[in-house]
Amino acid sequence: MTTRARELLQNVFGFPGFRGEQEAIVEHVADGNDALVLMPTGGGKSLCYQIPALLREGCGIVVSPLIALMQDQVEALRQLGVRAEYLNSTLDAGTAAQIERSLLAGELDLLYVAPERLLSPGFLSLLERSRIALFAIDEAHCVSQWGHDFRREYRELTILHERWPSIPRIALTATADPPTQREIAERLQLEQAQRFVSSFDRPNIRYNVVQKDNGRRQLRDFIAGHMGESGIVYCLSRKKVEKTAETLVELGVTALPYHAGLDAEVRARNQRRFLREDGIVMVATIAFGMGIDKPDVRFVAHMDLPKSIEGYYQETGRAGRDGEPAEAWLCHGLGDVVLLKQMIENSEAGEERKRLERRKLDSLVGYCETMQCRRQVLLASFGEAYPEPCGNCDNCLHPAETWDATVAAQKALSCVYRSGQRFGAMHLIDVLRGVDNERIRQFGHDQLSTFGVGHDLDARAWRGVFRQLVAADLLEVDAEGYGGLRLTEASRAVLRGERAVMLRKELPRKRERERNGRAAPTANLQAADQPLFDALRELRAQLAREQNLPAYVIFHDSTLRNIAEQRPTSLDDLAQVGGIGGTKLARYGEQVLETVLAQATPA
Repeated sequence: MTTRARELLQNVFGFPGFRGEQEAIVEHVADGNDALVLMPTGGGKSLCYQIPALLREGCGIVVSPLIALMQDQVEALRQLGVRAEYLNSTLDAGTAAQIERSLLAGELDLLYVAPERLLSPGFLSLLERSRIALFAIDEAHCVSQWGHDFRREYRELTILHERWPSIPRIALTATADPPTQREIAERLQLEQAQRFVSSFDRPNIRYNVVQKDNGRRQLRDFIAGHMGESGIVYCLSRKKVEKTAETLVELGVTALPYHAGLDAEVRARNQRRFLREDGIVMVATIAFGMGIDKPDVRFVAHMDLPKSIEGYYQETGRAGRDGEPAEAWLCHGLGDVVLLKQMIENSEAGEERKRLERRKLDSLVGYCETMQCRRQVLLASFGEAYPEPCGNCDNCLHPAETWDATVAAQKALSCVYRSGQRFGAMHLIDVLRGVDNERIRQFGHDQLSTFGVGHDLDARAWRGVFRQLVAADLLEVDAEGYGGLRLTEASRAVLRGERAVMLRKELPRKRERERNGRAAPTANLQAADQPLFDALRELRAQLAREQNLPAYVIFHDSTLRNIAEQRPTSLDDLAQVGGIGGTKLARYGEQVLETVLAQATPA
C-alpha cells in the first residue's frame, strides 16, 4: 500500500515525497480506519483523503461546506487527471443527474457534496446503491456549536457512521483548540479514531501587530510594501469594507469589496476575479475566506480586532498557503475592544455563550498586547508549546521597549474613579491632559484633582496606557452601558502602591511607519531567472484564460520558480520538478519547454 501511495503522489500529484504525517494518515485511512486530522492550512490536508480514495475501491465522498471550495478542488483534481465532480446548487438538474449516474456506474474517484445535500433522503438513497471508498469531512470545526463557523448540518453527520459503519471516515480541520478538538470527536462519533495532530505553526507567516493610530494611513503604509501582490484586508463592518476598498483604489491598488450586503452576483464576480487574477486585494468582512484555496495570497491585514484567536488564526492562515513568505498584519485599538464587548452583551446568545466569547476576546487582546514571541502565544492557545522565540514576528524582530508606568497607571485609575467610572478613554485622556472643552466643563471634570495631572504624556501615549490597562485586567469595559471604563478588583493594589505596572512603550510614528512599510521577505529569484519566471507566468495566464480556470490550478508560483531556476531541457527533466505530475506533463510539458528554450535563445 505504501509503495502504491508514493507512486500516486509522484505520478499524479507531482510531489517527490510526503510531508510530516501525511504518509501515516494515508496508510491508516487506506487500510479502512477512521482518523481525526488537525493540520495547518497549507499543510496538505487534502492529500490525506484524496490519495486513500484513489487507493481504495469506490468513490471518496467529501463533505465540504462551501461551493467555492468544492469547485476549486475539483478543477485542480481534473487538471491532474483525477475523475472528480461536485454536486451543489450551481448545477442544473441534467448535469446533476449525469454526475449521479457516473457515481452509480463507478466512474468517479472523488465526489464533493455540501452537508445539506448529503443529508437529503434522495442522496442517502443514492449512496446506498453506490460503492463508497471513504467519507471525508472537511472543515470539521464547523461541528462545534461554540465555534466561529458553526454549521448545524454538521451535527447530523453521525448518520455516516450509523449507516455505513465499515466505511472509513476522516475528519479534517486547520482550526481547533483543545476543547474544539474534543467536541469534534464527540459530535462525529470519532472518539475511537486515531488522532493525527500536526504542528499548528505556519513558519512562513510573519506576524505583526500595530496599535491603531489613523488606521487608514497605517494600512496605506503597509500595503506600500506589498504592491502588485494578492492579499486580503478584513474589516469589521460593511461600511468600512467599502470605504477601505475605495481608499486602496485611489492609491492604485486593484481592490474589490466583499460583504453579505452586496448583491450575490457582485460578490461572486469579485470572488472570481480574486481567484483568477494576480495582484487583486479583497477587502472583506469575515463573510469571505472560508474554503478559499488560493495559494499565493501574500498578506492578510486586519483593520479591526477579530473576535477570537481561532478566527484570527484561520483568517491569517489564508496567507502563504504555497509555503512562500507571507505576512499577517493586525491594526487594533481600545475602541475595537469596546465595540466587540458591546456586540457580545447585546447579542441574543445565552449567558454561557457570552461568557465563552468574552474569554476568547480577552485571549486575543492578550495576544495583541504581549511582549513575548507572538508565535509562542498563538500556538499556546492551541495547546502547542513552541520552544524558542520564532524570529519571524514583530516582537522577535523589534523587541518592545518597556517603561515603569506605575505612576501613570495610578493617575489613569484615579481619573476613572473620580469621574464616576462611566466615561470612555478619550474623555478621560482629555481630563488627564487638562483639555479645556465644553464637555469637561459640563460634567465639572475641570474641578477634579486629576485634571491636568497627565500633561507630561501626549494623547497617543495615554491611549496606549488605557488600552494596556484593559488588557492587564486593571480596567474593564462597561459593555452593557456606553463602553465606559471602570475599576476591577486588581486595580486596588496599583492605587495603594502595592503593585508595579510595566507597560509597552508606544512606537514613535516615524519608526512605526518605517517598520510597517517594509515588505515581508519574499522568495528571491536570481536576476537572470526573472525573465523566464515572468514568461512562464504569462504562459500560465494564457492557459488559465483558455480553460476559464484560476491560474494557480495550472501551476503554483513555486513550480514556476523551480522551472525558472532549473531550466529543464527535456520532458524527463521537467517531470522532476515538484508539482508536475503525469497528466500536467503530458498536457503542458511541450509548451513549458518551448518557453524555457525561447528565453535561452538570444532574440
